[in-house]
Amino acid sequence: MPSFDIVSKIDSQTLDNSINNAKKEILNRYDFNDSKSTIDLDKKSNSLTIVTENDMRLKAIIDSIISRMMKQNLDPNSLDLEKPFYSVSGNLIRKDIAVKEGIDKETAKKIVKKIKDSGLKVQASIMDDQVRVQGKKIDDLQSVIQLCRSENFGQPLQFINMRN
Repeated sequence: MPSFDIVSKIDSQTLDNSINNAKKEILNRYDFNDSKSTIDLDKKSNSLTIVTENDMRLKAIIDSIISRMMKQNLDPNSLDLEKPFYSVSGNLIRKDIAVKEGIDKETAKKIVKKIKDSGLKVQASIMDDQVRVQGKKIDDLQSVIQLCRSENFGQPLQFINMRN
């Protein structure tokens, strides 16, 4: 029976390259001259930490990171920008940004519900941090891929392991 998996992954090396390019851009900008801004990517916990002086600079750093990610074909929806920034020692502010890896349970349930509501003759099941879709016809599976691409689930989706 043909099947494929819906996953949400991000290439860590490409993300690291885009963060390093954003750091270089920030260092060379005139408005960041004599700034104490830092950008740290923790590869183990998949999180990004930004420390800077004010929220204007924080917004400029985030915009720079997003533009560098888009130039390297990474989806900026993989960054969790919802958490607010908070103040650390003195006049510095800090923002922790999580990098979304895998499909969480709520998003997986939305994907499965969307597939079932479409009326296509396929079965969708949640397996850990991915969704497996099975059907009798490959055309139905390709219709599911088109359906998922047209919908915004709040994080980037990839379609892998297409099997006959």
